Amino acid sequence: MIIAIDGPAASGKGTIAKKIASIYRLHHLDTGLIYRAVAKAMLDAGHSPDNGKEALAAAIALDPANFDEAALKAPAVSEAASVVAANPDVRQALMNYQRAFATKPPGAVLDGRDIGTVIAPDADVKLFVVATPEVRAARRVMELRARGEDTDEHEVLADLLRRDERDSRRTAAPLKPAPDAHLLDTTHLSIDAAFRAAVDIIEGVRTGRKRR
Repeated sequence: MIIAIDGPAASGKGTIAKKIASIYRLHHLDTGLIYRAVAKAMLDAGHSPDNGKEALAAAIALDPANFDEAALKAPAVSEAASVVAANPDVRQALMNYQRAFATKPPGAVLDGRDIGTVIAPDADVKLFVVATPEVRAARRVMELRARGEDTDEHEVLADLLRRDERDSRRTAAPLKPAPDAHLLDTTHLSIDAAFRAAVDIIEGVRTGRKRR
């Protein structure tokens, strides 16, 4: 079983995806970390994230085994990752890895921006997770402050809005729900309630398939 979970930053899709993968005993991949790793490699080497040639080289040399998730979630890396992810060559270079991961037995849960539309268009279940920008910003601030980072909610909101604009307008795999994706709005839901809603959707799809 392949479950595709897409949506903008801080919508809750990553947390939901991890919990879904755990209860269904599937592999999990946060595909955003792949682009963050490319972005971090660019920043560490002193390259601008919009340097296409160097970004492609970093994508080809990527080793997911060496990911430092905490470092990859730094605000500067997040901003640079959105720029890197708009590069069609980078997306193409990382596509094969993601597709191979999705087909690993017994199945996988992948969360990102283009899983249901590009990476796994034939996924068994597709979710598109959303929340208002203000709620997403508040969640991101809580996450950053929990890690000891001093941050301003207005700046975080502005950053999220810039990323939303960039992700939705890019020509390569723009952020948008697949036609057959199930919308899950987590604005007014706790993470437990959002998780239960996601499970309800998944079980509904599975039950419907068994009846046919």
